[in-house]
Amino acid sequence: MKLKTFTLAALLAMATTASAEVKIALDSKPDLETSGSYNWAYAFSNALKEAGMEVREMPRGSVGNEAEKFDQVSTGLLEVSLSDVRAVAQVDPFIYGVRLPYIFDNIDHMDRAMAAGDVYTRINENLAGQDAILLALAPLGPASGVITTTKAVRSPADMSDLRMRALDDAQIAMYQAWGSSGTIVPWGEVPAGLQTGVIDGYLNSPFIPVMFGQTDFVKNFATADVIWPLRAVIVSKTWYDGLSDDDRAAVDAAVETADAATRAWLAEASEKGLTALEEKGVTVQRLTDEERAVFREASLPVYNSDLMSAEDTALWKKLSDENR
Repeated sequence: MKLKTFTLAALLAMATTASAEVKIALDSKPDLETSGSYNWAYAFSNALKEAGMEVREMPRGSVGNEAEKFDQVSTGLLEVSLSDVRAVAQVDPFIYGVRLPYIFDNIDHMDRAMAAGDVYTRINENLAGQDAILLALAPLGPASGVITTTKAVRSPADMSDLRMRALDDAQIAMYQAWGSSGTIVPWGEVPAGLQTGVIDGYLNSPFIPVMFGQTDFVKNFATADVIWPLRAVIVSKTWYDGLSDDDRAAVDAAVETADAATRAWLAEASEKGLTALEEKGVTVQRLTDEERAVFREASLPVYNSDLMSAEDTALWKKLSDENR
């Protein structure tokens, strides 16, 4: 009986310790120079520590893939995850508005539009059924450009014979609108796909080929500034709701601190990202506003895709136009 009592007490003690620790599942290497999302996680973590909370960073991939991370957040096994926006979109496709090409001039524009539309409240009403909360959108880095292995790109016409890696059906539609083609490839398979010619490139921030060691086979980056690459900061609703008033206030304040830190980093990162590519032997095509406008015009059919309802797309356009 004493042994059973001791075992139960030990398990309760372990559970209490585990619940007091905030685990943050990272999406990239812990590199403050190249990763905007890690800048967010780092500032968030430090703010929580200063408030007296215990924090543990979980390396990228250590707690599973995107679906597994979302499941763990939903069940309360994982407190915080930097996740693909698609994880939220599977519950509420409205969030896909942040991926509409050329919808935002910059991250400040996005923040104003999100606040004006009370977007977080809308999204979280739907995420509540999955016991999850969207706390923030963390920029991965500067605006996405066209990354290719061989062919330099300065216009959609240059992409007619390229097959690009797509995040989702919306990107496939965009590539088709540009006269190219796309195929959905999991991120872990992208390096092999680039090296074998299965895909010829992808869209992302200029830091990404450097961060993931792809500059041996990625050779071109065009500053098309198509979308802002983002990670969704998703947290366990069970954990968040179970916090004391003081701890919940500390988490909310840490979000503001992390948002500010990431945006300050981003303000200096755009040119640094291009320089980092050039130092690794990647040729940067710095597009003019006129060249970028051709991409923007060619992207308009994506707004009529069935990824979101016409009403939701119109709302995003309205929020964008009214908050420039």
